[in-house]
Amino acid sequence: MSERRMIGSTMATACLLAGVATRARSRLPPSARLPTHWNIAGEPDGFLPAAPALFLPIALAMAVSAVFVIVARLEPLQQRMERSRALLDTAWGALLGLTAVIEVAVAAPAFGWHLPATLPLVAAGAVLAVIGNALPKSRPGFFVGLRTPWSIIDADNWVATHRLGAWTFIAAGVTIALAGLLPIEPGMRQALVIGGLVVALVPPVVWSWWLWRSRSSPARGGGPLD
Repeated sequence: MSERRMIGSTMATACLLAGVATRARSRLPPSARLPTHWNIAGEPDGFLPAAPALFLPIALAMAVSAVFVIVARLEPLQQRMERSRALLDTAWGALLGLTAVIEVAVAAPAFGWHLPATLPLVAAGAVLAVIGNALPKSRPGFFVGLRTPWSIIDADNWVATHRLGAWTFIAAGVTIALAGLLPIEPGMRQALVIGGLVVALVPPVVWSWWLWRSRSSPARGGGPLD
């Protein structure tokens, strides 16, 4: 998907969320306060007046999209950026979806919807899993992917690191989503979320280092960039 189409998706998402926010605001009393932040256990722990709370996800969607546009423009290895475009667009779309879920969670009281407080946590887990599925669709670069000191200089290391990262991100995403869905204590939910994040990030970094270590010798340095 091209950058232009992703920008179009961003604008469509922002317009849809603005419609939901406007409708929800009209149904709430002036003194209403709505959740805008959830702790690592998935519990709401930050609240704002209705208007800023309802329009905050729209601002987040626009900010996320601006970051993706800037990252794509700043990448000095533009020829490799195109080969990582699938991962970039997948992450962009997944985060737009997350802002939509946050909007629904914030606006739910206005429509009388009784949604689980951990809905944003479930969505965050889904985002991790979706990004994990797309991780192998990338090539070495300075802004996209799991950029360890060893993977960024060796295309073989990059591919192997991202193949493992795909599995760990998916496993972490499923774990975090289940933590939000299962009726467990907040402390246990928090432990599962932290554990999931560790599983997502630490094994690929260690694997990348180990591959570099095992392949390094005086006669052979890092592999050429692909």
